[in-house]
Amino acid sequence: MRIQRRQGAALLATIAIVATIGGAIIFEGDRTALAQAPATAPVSAAVATVQRSDIALWESFSGRFEPVEAVDVRARVSGAIRSVLFEEGAIVQRGDLLVVIDPDPFRAEVERLQAQVAMAEARARFTRSESDRADRLVETNAIATRDRDQRTNAAEEAAANLSMARAALRSAELSLSYTEVRAPISGRIGRREITVGNLVDAGPSAPILTTILSVDPIYAGFEADERTVARALADIRGDRGHINTIPVSADIGGDAPPLQGRLQLVDNRVDARSGTVRLRAVFENTQGMFTPGQFARIRLGRAQREPVILIPEEAIGTDQSRRFVLVVDGDNRTARREVQLGQLLDGSRVVTSGLQPGERIVVSNLQRLRPGAQVQPRTDGARPSTS
Repeated sequence: MRIQRRQGAALLATIAIVATIGGAIIFEGDRTALAQAPATAPVSAAVATVQRSDIALWESFSGRFEPVEAVDVRARVSGAIRSVLFEEGAIVQRGDLLVVIDPDPFRAEVERLQAQVAMAEARARFTRSESDRADRLVETNAIATRDRDQRTNAAEEAAANLSMARAALRSAELSLSYTEVRAPISGRIGRREITVGNLVDAGPSAPILTTILSVDPIYAGFEADERTVARALADIRGDRGHINTIPVSADIGGDAPPLQGRLQLVDNRVDARSGTVRLRAVFENTQGMFTPGQFARIRLGRAQREPVILIPEEAIGTDQSRRFVLVVDGDNRTARREVQLGQLLDGSRVVTSGLQPGERIVVSNLQRLRPGAQVQPRTDGARPSTS
């Protein structure tokens, strides 16, 4: 029994020794295989050199287009609408005939006053002739001076009555012309607010016949924060006579390209509640792309360029709320660098801190790289690799 126990213990010891030797051999073989394995190949990636560029920085604001001129068309004389001659929504030119008010009563008034003018002219000629005759007769004492004075006074009164009759005639002719309601400005006309046969009154309280809004040029009103406005004015040394040198553009989205304009107004006060200043730009609108009341993104630039660092948007990585780039050193190895970003300009982002001119950064394949990885630099531009 003791002999069997001794033989079992010896067998277990032998197995342990063999296992230990075998493990050592396997471990040593793994180390040799790892040592002989090829190193990780460098990742091909586009690399760009950071440069400083002189550009005009832009700020974006919400705005709406406004007409340069807006008119509520009202009747200037009372009467019945005889005809409406405009097409709703059409472009009209200044002086175009829009509405006709029944002219017959006004034409009759003109004819009546023409007759009164003729009578006044006849009376004025007669009294002037009598006055001239009295002047000659008084020299020969044929009539008394008092008679001469009466005839002179009658002539002057007749002349005044003639002037009054002529003024009344001109007023009647003017009222007759007002029966033809014409466009006071050029622009796009609105809907008909009144139809044929209706009676209209005259004056500022009269009903609106239609509206006309000018379309070319067109304003864009927007509000900018006081700090942005202060920087823009500093570029022109506070001379508001040169605000038209501050670049402005408008974008309505879609396929329409941004339209370049010029700043036309910087208001004379800051809104104390919002800390903003009201501004207005003017744009050419020959194609009629912009409509009064339409929303637009208004971009306000700087009158002077300033040096900034721009990098492609695809060169920027995101780690929660932090932004970083991969900087490439002299050995073509990457290192993570956090950066502070500014505004986006045509696919490139302004870097306000974290990079210096002359440094190299990875601009493609960021998802395949980690800090410390080696890259095979390419200089094929800033577009990300599709491999």
